[in-house]
Amino acid sequence: MKKVMNILFLSCLKATELIEKKLLFKLVLSEKIRLKMHKAMCDACTNYEKQSITLDKVLSGSESKEEIVIDLINFKKNIIAKIEKSK
Repeated sequence: MKKVMNILFLSCLKATELIEKKLLFKLVLSEKIRLKMHKAMCDACTNYEKQSITLDKVLSGSESKEEIVIDLINFKKNIIAKIEKSK
């Protein structure tokens, strides 16, 4: 059972590696499944992926400045809501 758990679950470090890999290459099915399972349980890695995608778009110039500002405003609202909810 322990081997199965190790095969299925990723550390945050490995998840972030796969998130970055996903931006450049196509993940194999097992990587996609493991990453999806990890993100379902880990808000930090889910947020990391959103930030990484945003940075990639900004650096590649494929998104307008208005879309980025709106995304950052929504991101800020989301963080504030989570902080208030945790109080």
